[in-house]
Amino acid sequence: MNFLNLEYLKNGSEVQKRIFQVLENHQIFQKLKTYNPILAGTFPIEINIEGSDLDIILETDDFEILKKLLIIEFQDQEQFSINLIEINDVESLVCKFQLEEFLVELFAQDRPTHLQNAYLHMIKEFEILEREGDEFRRKIIELKEQGFKTEPAFAKLLGLSGDPHVELLKY
Repeated sequence: MNFLNLEYLKNGSEVQKRIFQVLENHQIFQKLKTYNPILAGTFPIEINIEGSDLDIILETDDFEILKKLLIIEFQDQEQFSINLIEINDVESLVCKFQLEEFLVELFAQDRPTHLQNAYLHMIKEFEILEREGDEFRRKIIELKEQGFKTEPAFAKLLGLSGDPHVELLKY
């Protein structure tokens, strides 16, 4: 599966087809092209639940320029917010807004998108889902509906101990 190209969404589930349509209609990836956007998270691997957001990861070495672009492009969207934060001692920019029926979270770090944890976790989760099958996928979704975050849900079903974000990548 090539998650680096959104074409897979066109032939996916109904919600994936809708995501493709919304992203195209609003030219989200075209507006963010310079930042090597990747749709990560639960929708690409079909473990989304009610309230899941569209996670789009970006790479930048200049947070101020990106922040200005995001404000120009998206500040008029409902629930717009933008924050510079640190996650595990890594400077990160998080921008959220509502885009039609989807909550969007743009997440940027000074690291290539294909090397960011969100992408690496998604790829590992996809491999596990492909190997374990539909029943495992259903159990992950059930745990998420009970309030588990994605990585802890995988860790629980796989019997991993320790930090689920770290252990999942080792699995």
